[in-house]
Amino acid sequence: MLVRPLGGFLLVLALLVVASGRAAAAPWIPSQNLRFDVQFTEPFDLDRPVDLLELDLFDASPGTIDALKARGVRLACYINAGSWEKWRPDAARYPRAVLGKAYAGWPGERWLDIRRIDLLAPILEARLDRCREKGFDTVEADNVDGYENDTGFALAAQDQLAFNRWLAAAAHARGLSIGLKNTGPLADRLVDAFDWALVESCYRYSECQLYAPFRRAGKAVFVIEYTQNRRQQARWCMLNRNEGYGLIFKKKKLDGWLARCP
Repeated sequence: MLVRPLGGFLLVLALLVVASGRAAAAPWIPSQNLRFDVQFTEPFDLDRPVDLLELDLFDASPGTIDALKARGVRLACYINAGSWEKWRPDAARYPRAVLGKAYAGWPGERWLDIRRIDLLAPILEARLDRCREKGFDTVEADNVDGYENDTGFALAAQDQLAFNRWLAAAAHARGLSIGLKNTGPLADRLVDAFDWALVESCYRYSECQLYAPFRRAGKAVFVIEYTQNRRQQARWCMLNRNEGYGLIFKKKKLDGWLARCP
């Protein structure tokens, strides 16, 4: 079913639409010129002008979502697609067979065997349903680059491509656009399946060029660099003038603090 990237993606999408019994509405897709922000932890700053704000699926309250949407703010729904977090309300739904090694640096988190879409699909589809029901406009799925990490499973690039395309099709079937998180080495093969991209620290690690296929396709790329150093910010802002990405600066805990290029 996934012999050809684009054909396989369309086939999966068609099957999901048929299974749903009706075609999903066309998703809203972020554009490059939007003022983007992401906030997961306190202290929050939800009053500053912003066009697209990313919030956690489980932590964002309906009241907060409704208030932001009343102001015209578009909302991105954060879900962790490629790893398990023990504190999530649906953590017990994950079969032991899909839980891999601990995610280094993130206590209580373990990699998933993304080859087992049959076991993961009901859980992740429920999360996507909840994104839609809570009023989010688009999805950002994290940790969709497990094949590059020590997960405890023999994951190959083809496994990651199959999982990521399935995930994008599942979002689209629910009327949600979806952003590709990191996964630079596969960006050129996933640009047709995903609607935008979110990249962390690509200037720090000289990897921003990997996401050029998204810009050539007219799709938005938002970059987060974790620094409060103004000299670093100025240097990366200068580089970004030629790249045309939506660059912001944040603290690693992703609270309300934000800096942008002048």
